[in-house]
Amino acid sequence: MIHKYPMPSVQMEFFGVSPDVCTLNILINCFCHSGQIDRLGVGPDVVTLSTLINGLCNQSKICKPVSLFDKMIGHGYRPNLIVYSTILNGLCKMEERGFEPDIIAYNSVIDCLCKNGLLNEALNLFSEVKVKGIRPDISTYTCLIHAMSNSVQQKETTRLLNEMMDDNISLNIVTYNTLIDAHCKEGMISEAVEIVDTMRKHGIEPDVVTYTVEIAFKEGMLSQAKYIVDTMIMQDIEPDIVTYSALIDGHCLQNQMGKAKRVSVEKGCALDIRSHNIIINGYCKAKRLDKAMELFDEITQNGPIRDIVTYNTLMQSMCQLGRVSTAFELLVKMCASGQVSNLVTCWILLDGLCKSGKLEEALKLFRAMRTVAKNTETGKELFHELSDVYTYSILINGFCREGFLDEVYQLFRSMRDNDCLPDSFCYNIMIQGFLQNSYTSKATQLLTKMVSKDRILGSNKSILT
Repeated sequence: MIHKYPMPSVQMEFFGVSPDVCTLNILINCFCHSGQIDRLGVGPDVVTLSTLINGLCNQSKICKPVSLFDKMIGHGYRPNLIVYSTILNGLCKMEERGFEPDIIAYNSVIDCLCKNGLLNEALNLFSEVKVKGIRPDISTYTCLIHAMSNSVQQKETTRLLNEMMDDNISLNIVTYNTLIDAHCKEGMISEAVEIVDTMRKHGIEPDVVTYTVEIAFKEGMLSQAKYIVDTMIMQDIEPDIVTYSALIDGHCLQNQMGKAKRVSVEKGCALDIRSHNIIINGYCKAKRLDKAMELFDEITQNGPIRDIVTYNTLMQSMCQLGRVSTAFELLVKMCASGQVSNLVTCWILLDGLCKSGKLEEALKLFRAMRTVAKNTETGKELFHELSDVYTYSILINGFCREGFLDEVYQLFRSMRDNDCLPDSFCYNIMIQGFLQNSYTSKATQLLTKMVSKDRILGSNKSILT
């Protein structure tokens, strides 16, 4: 379509001025206020998308901003609190304009909040729904139960189930599968089996998800897992890629790598990248890096696109085997392929350098990563993550192992300068380092300081390798 009046971005380019994201955010905001939301030819940032969400909410279209919000997450954007508030305000504006949101509209927002870890906000909205006299349905309860199961809130889950029964809302297969999965993750296998029996008594037969969950938690019981797959096939329930991935994982846990790889061939199922990653991880744990690299090359030729998990798994294995230079070669290939490294990549490489005694290189890498992250818009969050206690603990552990205690103190001071408070894990590393190097008095001083700052002695953390 030819516009009678050229868009401002076109006019700017005509005069040799290229609009940036900030300029276009203002432009989009204008379009939103005038009721027009056009697609503009530039990569948006979080502010751009927040503005679009606000515009859609102003038009009383709550499902559309929620859909856009989901797309934001899918494309790697990290919405801020303003985005969440905007969506919630959208519901309020609908009421003010005479559009009474129904349970479907509320479900969209509750589900959105649950999926993004904002369970308390979802529960608050759920309470508001009930106060307004709107009756929650099975979808409302299912997404809340799923979120609670993931955050291990078993008591709250039971309360919601009782609420459902009081309101005569019958559980569906999705709700049952959520409960079965939650019990399995808690190690409550017998209780999960009871739920399957209850489900059958209510006339609901297990589906592929139910069986897959059961297989996933049959660790060390491969014969039973295979029996479940055979039962599925007999009942005309076609196992999917997730089912076979669970079976492959079982073989890998038993170090049966040949059988793990044969699963896809025997079942005629094309593996996705998650399944390939499971097998690669199995080979790496068995210290069969050559086989892992063979599969890595196979993926390149015929399979799905390799992801950051693929690269991180291989780099960690290389570092564990003392092949740090090979890990860096793989990093170069990864960057050339367009795959972006994450915080785990940084940890793996730092730990690899430290444990191979290359402490100067480790410090250089740490400083370089922080500089790059600090000076790029997309890297600001990574910069803060690189300043966390675990990253420092890797470096401190490396210097303690080599007996460079002055450098340990410098790193310790650097933590304070970067507003990074040492935790019990970090203190324990330093205390052990001082004791191993016969600096008993300094170890005692640190212990006293640790107790005075209420740092807990126990810690479940461990350095990567």
